[in-house]
Amino acid sequence: MPTTDPRVDAYIAKAAPFARPILTELRARIHAACPDVVETVKWGAPAFEHHGPIAGMAAFKAHCAFGFWKHDLIAPDARRSDTAWGSFGRIESMADLPPKAAFRAMVRKAMALNEQGIKAPRGKASARPEAKLHPEFEAALAAAPKARATFDAFAPSHRREYAQWIAEAKRDETRARRIEQAIEWLREGKSRHWKYQ
Repeated sequence: MPTTDPRVDAYIAKAAPFARPILTELRARIHAACPDVVETVKWGAPAFEHHGPIAGMAAFKAHCAFGFWKHDLIAPDARRSDTAWGSFGRIESMADLPPKAAFRAMVRKAMALNEQGIKAPRGKASARPEAKLHPEFEAALAAAPKARATFDAFAPSHRREYAQWIAEAKRDETRARRIEQAIEWLREGKSRHWKYQ
Protein backbone atom coordinates (compact mmCIF):
# COMPACT_ATOMS: atom_id res chain seq x y z
CA MET A 1 0.00 0.00 0.00
CA PRO A 2 1.64 3.30 -1.07
CA THR A 3 2.08 6.10 1.41
CA THR A 4 0.20 9.13 0.15
CA ASP A 5 0.01 12.74 1.24
CA PRO A 6 -3.50 14.17 1.79
CA ARG A 7 -2.33 17.46 0.26
CA VAL A 8 -1.77 15.63 -3.03
CA ASP A 9 -5.28 14.14 -2.75
CA ALA A 10 -6.64 17.66 -2.26
CA TYR A 11 -4.62 19.02 -5.18
CA ILE A 12 -5.96 16.36 -7.53
CA ALA A 13 -9.54 16.88 -6.27
CA LYS A 14 -9.29 20.64 -7.01
CA ALA A 15 -7.86 20.13 -10.51
CA ALA A 16 -9.99 20.54 -13.62
CA PRO A 17 -12.02 17.44 -14.53
CA PHE A 18 -9.80 16.61 -17.54
CA ALA A 19 -6.69 16.74 -15.32
CA ARG A 20 -7.82 14.44 -12.50
CA PRO A 21 -7.38 11.12 -14.34
CA ILE A 22 -4.03 12.26 -15.75
CA LEU A 23 -2.67 13.26 -12.31
CA THR A 24 -4.06 10.10 -10.74
CA GLU A 25 -2.38 7.95 -13.39
CA LEU A 26 0.97 9.73 -13.05
CA ARG A 27 0.79 9.32 -9.28
CA ALA A 28 -0.03 5.62 -9.58
CA ARG A 29 2.80 5.07 -12.06
CA ILE A 30 5.42 6.68 -9.86
CA HIS A 31 4.25 4.66 -6.84
CA ALA A 32 4.36 1.46 -8.90
CA ALA A 33 7.92 2.16 -10.07
CA CYS A 34 9.16 3.38 -6.68
CA PRO A 35 7.17 1.86 -3.79
CA ASP A 36 9.21 3.86 -1.23
CA VAL A 37 8.52 7.21 -2.87
CA VAL A 38 7.60 10.05 -0.51
CA GLU A 39 4.88 12.43 -1.62
CA THR A 40 5.05 16.08 -0.71
CA VAL A 41 4.00 19.47 -2.04
CA LYS A 42 6.61 21.90 -3.36
CA TRP A 43 5.82 25.28 -4.85
CA GLY A 44 2.14 24.48 -4.43
CA ALA A 45 2.17 21.30 -6.56
CA PRO A 46 2.67 17.58 -5.91
CA ALA A 47 6.27 16.39 -5.80
CA PHE A 48 7.87 12.99 -5.30
CA GLU A 49 11.08 12.21 -3.44
CA HIS A 50 13.37 9.21 -2.95
CA HIS A 51 16.75 10.12 -1.44
CA GLY A 52 16.08 13.58 -2.83
CA PRO A 53 13.68 15.04 -5.37
CA ILE A 54 12.62 12.80 -8.25
CA ALA A 55 9.82 14.64 -10.01
CA GLY A 56 6.85 16.97 -9.78
CA MET A 57 3.54 17.35 -11.52
CA ALA A 58 1.06 20.15 -11.95
CA ALA A 59 -2.32 20.89 -13.47
CA PHE A 60 -3.12 24.04 -15.39
CA LYS A 61 -6.26 25.31 -17.15
CA ALA A 62 -5.83 23.28 -20.32
CA HIS A 63 -2.96 20.88 -19.67
CA CYS A 64 -0.93 19.00 -17.09
CA ALA A 65 2.82 18.74 -16.75
CA PHE A 66 5.19 16.20 -15.26
CA GLY A 67 8.88 16.90 -14.88
CA PHE A 68 11.83 14.89 -13.68
CA TRP A 69 14.12 16.89 -11.42
CA LYS A 70 17.18 15.58 -13.28
CA HIS A 71 15.54 15.47 -16.70
CA ASP A 72 18.76 15.99 -18.66
CA LEU A 73 20.32 12.91 -17.02
CA ILE A 74 17.17 10.77 -17.16
CA ALA A 75 15.51 11.50 -20.48
CA PRO A 76 17.62 13.88 -22.56
CA ASP A 77 15.83 12.82 -25.75
CA ALA A 78 12.31 12.93 -24.31
CA ARG A 79 9.88 15.35 -25.91
CA ARG A 80 10.11 18.76 -24.28
CA SER A 81 8.06 21.73 -25.24
CA ASP A 82 8.69 25.44 -25.35
CA THR A 83 5.04 25.95 -24.39
CA ALA A 84 4.93 23.90 -21.19
CA TRP A 85 7.03 23.10 -18.17
CA GLY A 86 8.07 19.50 -17.66
CA SER A 87 9.73 16.52 -19.26
CA PHE A 88 6.89 15.63 -21.64
CA GLY A 89 5.52 18.99 -22.74
CA ARG A 90 1.78 19.64 -22.59
CA ILE A 91 -0.17 16.65 -21.32
CA GLU A 92 -3.76 17.30 -22.35
CA SER A 93 -5.09 13.74 -22.31
CA MET A 94 -4.11 10.23 -21.27
CA ALA A 95 -2.85 9.66 -24.82
CA ASP A 96 -0.09 12.23 -24.19
CA LEU A 97 1.45 10.16 -21.40
CA PRO A 98 4.62 8.22 -22.21
CA PRO A 99 4.37 4.41 -22.39
CA LYS A 100 4.26 2.76 -18.96
CA ALA A 101 7.46 0.78 -19.44
CA ALA A 102 9.42 3.85 -20.55
CA PHE A 103 8.03 5.89 -17.67
CA ARG A 104 8.95 3.15 -15.17
CA ALA A 105 12.50 3.02 -16.56
CA MET A 106 12.86 6.80 -16.17
CA VAL A 107 11.62 6.70 -12.56
CA ARG A 108 14.07 3.90 -11.76
CA LYS A 109 16.89 5.87 -13.34
CA ALA A 110 15.91 8.90 -11.23
CA MET A 111 15.95 6.70 -8.12
CA ALA A 112 19.41 5.34 -8.96
CA LEU A 113 20.82 8.82 -9.58
CA ASN A 114 19.53 9.99 -6.19
CA GLU A 115 20.80 6.88 -4.40
CA GLN A 116 24.25 7.49 -5.91
CA GLY A 117 24.17 11.15 -4.88
CA ILE A 118 24.50 12.44 -8.43
CA LYS A 119 23.46 16.07 -8.69
CA ALA A 120 21.42 17.66 -11.45
CA PRO A 121 23.58 19.51 -13.96
CA ARG A 122 23.41 23.26 -13.58
CA GLY A 123 22.70 25.34 -16.61
CA LYS A 124 25.33 27.81 -17.65
CA ALA A 125 24.46 31.33 -16.65
CA SER A 126 24.57 33.56 -19.66
CA ALA A 127 26.38 36.83 -19.22
CA ARG A 128 24.06 39.77 -19.39
CA PRO A 129 24.96 42.37 -21.97
CA GLU A 130 26.63 45.58 -20.92
CA ALA A 131 24.25 48.44 -20.22
CA LYS A 132 23.38 50.39 -23.37
CA LEU A 133 23.42 54.09 -22.54
CA HIS A 134 21.02 56.63 -23.94
CA PRO A 135 22.99 59.12 -26.10
CA GLU A 136 21.99 62.04 -23.86
CA PHE A 137 23.18 60.16 -20.76
CA GLU A 138 26.43 59.27 -22.56
CA ALA A 139 26.98 62.95 -23.37
CA ALA A 140 26.24 64.01 -19.78
CA LEU A 141 28.75 61.45 -18.46
CA ALA A 142 31.38 62.70 -20.92
CA ALA A 143 30.88 66.23 -19.56
CA ALA A 144 31.24 65.09 -15.93
CA PRO A 145 34.53 63.17 -15.49
CA LYS A 146 33.99 62.44 -11.78
CA ALA A 147 30.52 61.01 -12.46
CA ARG A 148 31.95 59.00 -15.38
CA ALA A 149 34.70 57.56 -13.19
CA THR A 150 32.15 56.50 -10.56
CA PHE A 151 29.87 55.01 -13.21
CA ASP A 152 32.72 53.05 -14.83
CA ALA A 153 33.85 51.72 -11.43
CA PHE A 154 30.40 50.30 -10.64
CA ALA A 155 29.53 46.66 -11.16
CA PRO A 156 27.63 45.94 -14.40
CA SER A 157 24.38 45.53 -12.45
CA HIS A 158 24.66 49.06 -11.00
CA ARG A 159 25.47 50.54 -14.42
CA ARG A 160 22.48 48.68 -15.87
CA GLU A 161 20.19 50.13 -13.15
CA TYR A 162 21.10 53.68 -14.15
CA ALA A 163 20.87 52.94 -17.89
CA GLN A 164 17.43 51.31 -17.56
CA TRP A 165 16.07 54.06 -15.32
CA ILE A 166 16.99 56.69 -17.87
CA ALA A 167 15.91 54.64 -20.90
CA GLU A 168 12.48 53.97 -19.35
CA ALA A 169 11.59 57.66 -19.28
CA LYS A 170 8.72 58.23 -21.67
CA ARG A 171 9.04 62.00 -21.97
CA ASP A 172 12.11 64.03 -22.86
CA GLU A 173 11.60 66.22 -19.77
CA THR A 174 11.53 63.18 -17.49
CA ARG A 175 14.68 61.79 -19.10
CA ALA A 176 16.47 65.12 -18.70
CA ARG A 177 15.55 65.26 -14.98
CA ARG A 178 16.72 61.68 -14.46
CA ILE A 179 20.02 62.35 -16.23
CA GLU A 180 20.61 65.45 -14.08
CA GLN A 181 19.81 63.44 -10.93
CA ALA A 182 22.00 60.54 -12.04
CA ILE A 183 24.99 62.80 -12.67
CA GLU A 184 24.55 64.40 -9.23
CA TRP A 185 24.38 61.01 -7.48
CA LEU A 186 27.31 59.66 -9.47
CA ARG A 187 29.44 62.70 -8.52
CA GLU A 188 28.65 61.80 -4.90
CA GLY A 189 29.62 58.14 -5.54
CA LYS A 190 26.07 56.85 -5.12
CA SER A 191 24.51 53.88 -6.84
CA ARG A 192 21.03 54.22 -8.35
CA HIS A 193 19.33 52.70 -5.29
CA TRP A 194 21.63 54.22 -2.68
CA LYS A 195 18.69 55.13 -0.42
CA TYR A 196 17.94 51.44 0.19
CA GLN A 197 21.48 50.27 0.96
